[in-house]
Amino acid sequence: MAQVRKKFATQVNSDLLENLRKLADEEGRQIQALVEEALETLIEERRQGKARSHVVGAYQKSHARFSSLYEKLAK
Repeated sequence: MAQVRKKFATQVNSDLLENLRKLADEEGRQIQALVEEALETLIEERRQGKARSHVVGAYQKSHARFSSLYEKLAK
C-alpha cells in the first residue's frame, strides 16, 4: 500500500536550499527524497536519544581542555 503524502510549506536559509539543490543534482535524486531522508534521520536520532554532533563536539573540546579538573572533581 502506498504511503499518503501531504504537502507542507516552510522556509529555509537560502544557502541551505542551494546546497540541497546541488546535492540532489549530484545524486540524481529529487529534493523531496532528500528532505524525507533528512527528516526520517532526525526523528530516529531524537527517538533514540543520540547526542547531536555540535553537543558532542562541545563536550569533546571541554574534556580536552578541562580533563584534569574533571578528574579532581570526581575524587
